Amino acid sequence: MEQIGDAAGLRAQYGPVSPLAARKVLAALDRHCRAFIALSPFLVLASSDGHGGTDASPRGDAPGFVRVLDDTTLLLPDRPGNRRLDSFANVLAQPAVGLLFLVPGINETLRVNGDARVVTDPDLLGGVAAQGRVPIGGLLIGVREAFFHCGKALIRSQLWDASRQVEREAFPTLGRILADQTRGVDAAAADVAIEAAYRTGLY
Repeated sequence: MEQIGDAAGLRAQYGPVSPLAARKVLAALDRHCRAFIALSPFLVLASSDGHGGTDASPRGDAPGFVRVLDDTTLLLPDRPGNRRLDSFANVLAQPAVGLLFLVPGINETLRVNGDARVVTDPDLLGGVAAQGRVPIGGLLIGVREAFFHCGKALIRSQLWDASRQVEREAFPTLGRILADQTRGVDAAAADVAIEAAYRTGLY
């Protein structure tokens, strides 16, 4: 099986990066980045434990839930979840993170890379409260680079095309999946608990 083993071989296979793609990387958030983040209700947070373990975690809330504190600082609140704390544990071991912001209806995405700290200061987190509740913790992210990514992936996937949405009944419920995978829960009971958490445990 042919494969690439080093950066030189990778570049030789794909050719040089375009001058525009190389120049578009910013060291701070400009007005376009700020505006996009203000519109974004969803992002994917990538992190690593520094020893080969990686994680990509979905984060979402009302548009603008990520607060831009200044041109090089973001505050990402942590809403109630499953308490696995994978991303936070990774950040404690290795602060480098990557964020991919999406805005429904816009094919371009915003990529932000930087270094994160886990923060619990109530005065700081009070600025990102939701439904009257201040989050227990959050990530304070120092931006190292930010740039917009072209829309080819979203165009190819037709992600925002409502006619391509999968009917929910076409795929098992989460309760059914957990019952099959863990052999330790009742599917119907798990579905009831999950739906209750969706209704009352978002904040």
